[in-house]
Amino acid sequence: MSPPADGRAAVEGYFAAVNSDSFDDLAAVFAADVEIHTVGAEPVVGRDAALAHFPKVLSAYATHDDRVTRWVSGVDDAGGDAIVCDIAFTGTLADGRPVRFDALDVFDVRDGLIARVTTWYDTRLVARQVRG
Repeated sequence: MSPPADGRAAVEGYFAAVNSDSFDDLAAVFAADVEIHTVGAEPVVGRDAALAHFPKVLSAYATHDDRVTRWVSGVDDAGGDAIVCDIAFTGTLADGRPVRFDALDVFDVRDGLIARVTTWYDTRLVARQVRG
């Protein structure tokens, strides 16, 4: 699959892949040296590590959906696309309990591929919901 033509298309491809558990499809939108930065966690660096990361992180959820509620686009310091997304996450755990939280994702896109994803959310809120 060829890379998306622009930054927003790459980010839309990212959400489509994550929301449908089509994690192999992330390879088409990630740069080889992609970095995933999530609040409270060690960075994940490289396409192969990123492709292994998402199934592991989302394995506790029977269902999950990242719904973008707002898009903000600009140019980053390196001249690539910078896309900020407000996210409304909804899901259910394997035992049926609901999980809901808001997040902020920032994407740096270069040459049509996602080079960096940074995600912020209330880790205490999510931990309380997951732990019960």
